[in-house]
Amino acid sequence: MPILEPTYKPPFPFKNGFISTVYSGLLRQVRNIKQERERIKLCDGDFLDLDWSYANVKTDQVIVLFHGLEGHGQRPYVTGVAKLFNDRGVDAVCVNFRGCSGEDNLMYKSYHSGATEDMEEVVAHLIQVKHYSSIYLKGISLGANMILKYLGERDDVPNEVKAAIAVSVPCYLYGSAKELLRLKNKLYHDRFKKYLIHRLKNKQQRFKHILSEQEIASIKTLIDFDEVYTAKAHGFKNAIDYYEKASCLQYLHNITTPTLIINALNDSFLSAECFPVKEAKENPNLYLEMPKYGGHVGFIDNKNVYYNERRAFEFIKTVLKK
Repeated sequence: MPILEPTYKPPFPFKNGFISTVYSGLLRQVRNIKQERERIKLCDGDFLDLDWSYANVKTDQVIVLFHGLEGHGQRPYVTGVAKLFNDRGVDAVCVNFRGCSGEDNLMYKSYHSGATEDMEEVVAHLIQVKHYSSIYLKGISLGANMILKYLGERDDVPNEVKAAIAVSVPCYLYGSAKELLRLKNKLYHDRFKKYLIHRLKNKQQRFKHILSEQEIASIKTLIDFDEVYTAKAHGFKNAIDYYEKASCLQYLHNITTPTLIINALNDSFLSAECFPVKEAKENPNLYLEMPKYGGHVGFIDNKNVYYNERRAFEFIKTVLKK
């Protein structure tokens, strides 16, 4: 499918990728959205917490929102989408990955960029228990990679899944991991590492026979974290094996669900491989927008509705008309 021409023109200060990323991550607020929590039990005995918000009219449509690394269901980049869709007659559910809802999950493993088995259970729950007939998926960063992998790694995506939107996607995880080690991303890197290690220390208290304090102390970078915890906890040989197998890039050619990718050219988290131009041109179901501005999930626009949020709704409307 041809590469789409973006129309995003941010206010002047937010043409700077750093400013737009920091403002969106730390300062943005989304008000007047009411969420209700539902806990679902997973097949392996663990649980996921889902944060629901509803349209004012009865609907068979729902948008499912997947957050980024160390995010949760109250982050503005997911509640902003939920509110926009609620206001337009679509229910919304923000999925908290394992351990991200304010309560640690039960098992030693938690979540990672390629953990699509949990996504599969959420989709099944929406179809079999909630009886939605039109399901839209929208993911941010890590959650976006997960969505694209989910759609491309299987030939049996449920018919109820009508469209997907992936924003600020690290399509090639190793490339993105190396970008985060660069000096320009030190503030982001250290903030992610701080939260990950804090949560890992809490988990270590329950799983001392698996993980030692010395191993945690050896973590100096996010790649070290994936080497010490992510890979071992989730069945990968090492961090590189995890990046290789969990990256969505290798699955994009197989996506049959209409899917929109929005990656800003000034997103400092993304390597060159994270802009899948070739894959989009060769797959009629894959649409790629590469705005000049936007940073990492920083597509600031008018009236606190972000460009990527508005484009998500527009894209879904276009898909439904076909």
